[in-house]
Amino acid sequence: MTPSADNPEEEAVGHSVHDSAGTGVPATRAEAARVPAQTRPAQPGPGRSAAAPCARGEHTHGEPPPQARPVQRASVRGQILDALRAALAAGELEPGEVYSAPALGERFGVSATPVREAMQRLALEGAVEVVPNRGFRVVERGARELADLAEVRALIEVPVLLRLARTVPPERWAELWPLAEDTVRAASSGCRAAYAESDRAFHRALLSLSGNEQLVQIAEDLHRRTQGPLVSGPARTQRAELLADAAQHTALLDALIAREPEMAAILVTAHFTTTTT
Repeated sequence: MTPSADNPEEEAVGHSVHDSAGTGVPATRAEAARVPAQTRPAQPGPGRSAAAPCARGEHTHGEPPPQARPVQRASVRGQILDALRAALAAGELEPGEVYSAPALGERFGVSATPVREAMQRLALEGAVEVVPNRGFRVVERGARELADLAEVRALIEVPVLLRLARTVPPERWAELWPLAEDTVRAASSGCRAAYAESDRAFHRALLSLSGNEQLVQIAEDLHRRTQGPLVSGPARTQRAELLADAAQHTALLDALIAREPEMAAILVTAHFTTTTT
């Protein structure tokens, strides 16, 4: 278990992650920012969730105060964890390098405590390893390890998806189109961190139709382990690989909606053989 801060919710998160050169890098697709004192949930779209800020009302002394609303505060550790995952996926934190919690805290504009807690979680996920008295080293994953992880994912996800292909009605699959389109947009941007997030959301939604939450959690943990730092290479090549991966999502969804389980079997097997994230 990771240690918890005395009151991590009271801290505000900086607006961006800065690399060693001082350039701003978005911490996550939903930018980590100061949390408003009051929030109310927005109406989410399919497979998504969101929260919209609620303005604090004004009143005069002769009027009764507005009805109290429950205060919701985002977890600083959760925001930092999301930002670190995005930085790892984008290659902002380099494999083999050691990063200290205080130094990373300065980048995020928070204390070292939530950073250390988030890094402990990443250590449990295998993304970093603890270096005593120094900090955390980003794990270097070779091609063989990534291939092994992809094989394990395939062993878990492919049989489930093939079973669902024969039982889930087309209209349920059609509800996932916005998520598939999100992966295409993220791939077009060339941002690997944004693509990693949308890719996980799509696969999570597919598996959620099984109704097995334990399966979903295990599969997502394996998925995260495959989304390591960006492999070096021309940006154009990297973008092309992401686009090809996203195209497999839309092709698979087409086959599922058309109730073509044989084609879905071919596509999902190929997806895990060639997947880049």
